[in-house]
Amino acid sequence: MEEFLIGVASSLVAGALAVIGGMALSPRIRSWPTLLLSRLTGLGISRVLPRQRLATNDLKAELDKARWVRVLTGRGNELTRDGFAALWENEGRRLEFVHVLLPDTCHRSMSWLAWREDEIRRFDPGFSRGMLAEQIDINAAYISEAAHDRDNIELRRYNLPNLHRIVITDRVAFLTLYRPATHGRDSPCIVAPRPGLLYDYALQLFTTAWDHA
Repeated sequence: MEEFLIGVASSLVAGALAVIGGMALSPRIRSWPTLLLSRLTGLGISRVLPRQRLATNDLKAELDKARWVRVLTGRGNELTRDGFAALWENEGRRLEFVHVLLPDTCHRSMSWLAWREDEIRRFDPGFSRGMLAEQIDINAAYISEAAHDRDNIELRRYNLPNLHRIVITDRVAFLTLYRPATHGRDSPCIVAPRPGLLYDYALQLFTTAWDHA
């Protein structure tokens, strides 16, 4: 009987360790302390994704439901892809407004854009000088064409530190924090619903850049 009880106890301990190990390996479980702290402090974070591209489907779903959209981005390549198609196609006419901020490509030698371009070229050997500005101008031209017969789309240019991407709707903010040695798509993305301190902060960042663009 003693050996049986010891065997049962050992099995229970082993099972408990397996469960704990599984929890430790689960990204969702690992995020619980952050989400709990966020709720207790009012910071307002629903998810933290290790890479921006993992938020693509959630972002598309939010854009489909949005009343208005604000976007500040460092390059804007995603703006021309399927995830943002709802903004430029006929269904986007229902939106109150779409405000887009892209970097100013004039006087690159003295701008934050030149600094970001040099940073990208250090880890991406295929990124030639002037390519970032060229891609931004192409994306800006795409948005300008989409706005040609729409009065709810407005594009402005900014000359500020190129450190993050912000996509904000009336419901949620997606805040990507650019890492120094990687592209934005591979940088972490924070999802912050409204209301919350981080949502308010993202909105303030955008509004400040918009007012000074």
